[in-house]
This record gives sequence, structure tokens and C-alpha cells, in this order.
Amino acid sequence: MAMSWLVYRLTNSAFALGIIGFSSQISIFFITPFAGVWADRWNRHRIVIVTQILAMLEALSLAFLVFTNTATVWHVISLSIFLSLVNSFDIPMRQSFTVDMIENKEDIGNAIALNSLMFNIARFIGPPIAGILVVFFGEAICFLLNGISYIGVIIALMLMKIVPQTKASSNNHFWENMKEGLLYTFGFPPMRFILMLMGVVSLVVMPYAVLMPVFARDVLHGNSQTLGFLMGAAGLGALVGAIYLASKKGVRGLERTIALSTFILSAGLIVLSFSSGLWPSLFLMAFIGFGIMVNTASSNTVLQTLVDDDKRGRVMSFYTMAFIGLSPFGSLLAGSLASVIGTPNTILIAGIFCILGALVFVQRMKLFNSLPRSPVTV
Repeated sequence: MAMSWLVYRLTNSAFALGIIGFSSQISIFFITPFAGVWADRWNRHRIVIVTQILAMLEALSLAFLVFTNTATVWHVISLSIFLSLVNSFDIPMRQSFTVDMIENKEDIGNAIALNSLMFNIARFIGPPIAGILVVFFGEAICFLLNGISYIGVIIALMLMKIVPQTKASSNNHFWENMKEGLLYTFGFPPMRFILMLMGVVSLVVMPYAVLMPVFARDVLHGNSQTLGFLMGAAGLGALVGAIYLASKKGVRGLERTIALSTFILSAGLIVLSFSSGLWPSLFLMAFIGFGIMVNTASSNTVLQTLVDDDKRGRVMSFYTMAFIGLSPFGSLLAGSLASVIGTPNTILIAGIFCILGALVFVQRMKLFNSLPRSPVTV
């Protein structure tokens, strides 16, 4: 929240927000598939510790630049690219590592939902606090607190005792492992259509967050605190979605949940494009947050349930690529469109395209019942 507000304060440009969104995630699109192969070969536990340390250094560097009043938009872009490189390894490793921590595989769905619950509690609490901190102290304090927060995470990771999981044979050629993961993932229709829908959501929906500083200041005529409340409302909706998923047992019927949540977030975006009041916007942001969270977590749960352990890293790398890797292109597109046709119209178009993606997914849902519950190993 603080980074997007900092960039908009420095540039007053929706296009610059799109550039930041692009630079902060573009490496994920290109590097994550390779990281997925390594996730099935290397010790995920150790790699996650390294990536968290690097992310901490990025946050502290940004805090230093802003505290010393030397930060420029090019500094932010450079550090965003660095963090994107780190996340290219961190996300598929961490997604796979989540399952490594679970002894009873029947608990995968609940564990993923609990992980999302914790994440979205932070999304609910963090942005409103950040908005208030920016008003009174500036953005630097947010970056500093972010950097300090990694210390507890790193210590917790170091204290973990993890049983080694099955790894892909390191004797196999790297590209053979890559090809095997690609055919395994996209050769099974349920996996393929889940990832396709995730790609649509990532490309046209996720970039809505990039435009929220513009929406908060120019549409709602607010400040950073307004932005914080908007993002907090989305976090609240996501928190409710996480609680809902945490209470579910098993994965049966989750394909219908994926479709329904996509329609919910699409409707939220379309109605939000016509909103000009704070309270209606907060209500709609909660709906959008609920839809995105349920959509992504349900998709994650189904994929984690279907995949074989020795290919988990590669499958989750394609999930990460679909979920996050396409977002930078969407951010760049959203920032460019918003600077020409305005932020509300850009959000409206995103909602319409998301509905179209959901309709295609609904037409393919019968594949989830007609095929076996696990893919055939390539």
C-alpha cells in the first residue's frame, strides 16, 4: 500500500503505477517455470529461508532511501525488479513447502485455507494501519516495519524440523524434467482449465489493485488513509472467504466454488466502476476480496490435491505463473488504459472479461466429474 502511494505521490501518473506493477512481478512470468524444476530437486526449506532474507534486505533498502529523501521512481522500479526475482523462487518453493509441513495429506485443503486465513488477517489489518502511518509519518516507516517483520519469520523457519520429501531425480536432464512437468500439468484437463481461468483472473482482475491509489484520490477524493481502508476492506472480504474455506471438508465440489467466486468478484468489479461513494466502495471491495481469495485458494487446493509429490514444485510453478506471472502484463495494460479512458472504465472492462472467462470455465466443469480424481503420470 505504501509503495503504490509513494509512486503516485512522486509521479501523479496511473501509467507509472502500471510500470511498478509490471516491474514487481515480470520476473515471475519468465523464471518461475525453471524455479519449479529446482523446487522438485532442491531443499525447499533452505531456499525459502534464503529468499526471505533477500526480501528483508529489499524492504530495508527501500526504507533507507525514503528516510533519506533520496528515493526516486527509478529506485522503486529497480528494487521492485529485485523483489520480483526473489519471488520467482520464493513463491513456488513456499507453495510446495506448505505441503511438506503437513503429515496427514487429507488436511491439505484445511492447511491451505488456514495459510490464506493468516495472510488475509494481515491484509485486513495492515492497509488501514499503513494508511494512517503514511498520513502522520510518511511511507518510510511502513517499509521499515515490513523489513523488521521478516526477522520473526526467518527465525521460525530456522527452528522448523522438516522430514525430507520425495525429490525428482537430479540425474535427469533439467529440460527433461521441465518437459515432464509441462506435459503432466497441461495434459490433464482439470488442471489445464483451472490454470487458464487463473490466467484470466491474473491478467484482467488482479491489476485492479494497481489503480486503487487513483481511485482513492481522484474518484473518491480521499488520501492515503482512504486507500488503506479500501485495501483493508478487500482484506476483510478475503478473510471471510478464508474462514469459509477453512470450514470445508474435502475437495469435492470445489470446481463449482471456483466458478461461483469468479462471478462474485466480476460483479463486484463491474458495480465498483460506477461507485463514487466511500461506503459503497468499501462494501464492493469486500466482495472483490472475497471472490479473489476463494477463487485462488480453491484452485490451489484442487491442484495440490491432484498433483503427485515429486512433481509438486513444477505444477505449483505453473500455478504461480498463471496467478502472478501474468499480472505484470495486466498492470501495464491497466495503467495504460486508465490514463486514456479513466480508472472506472478500466475496472468495468476487467469485470466483463472476467465474466467471460468464468462462463468458459463453467462449460468445462463436467470434465471434473468425467475424469479420474488424479492425473495419469507421464
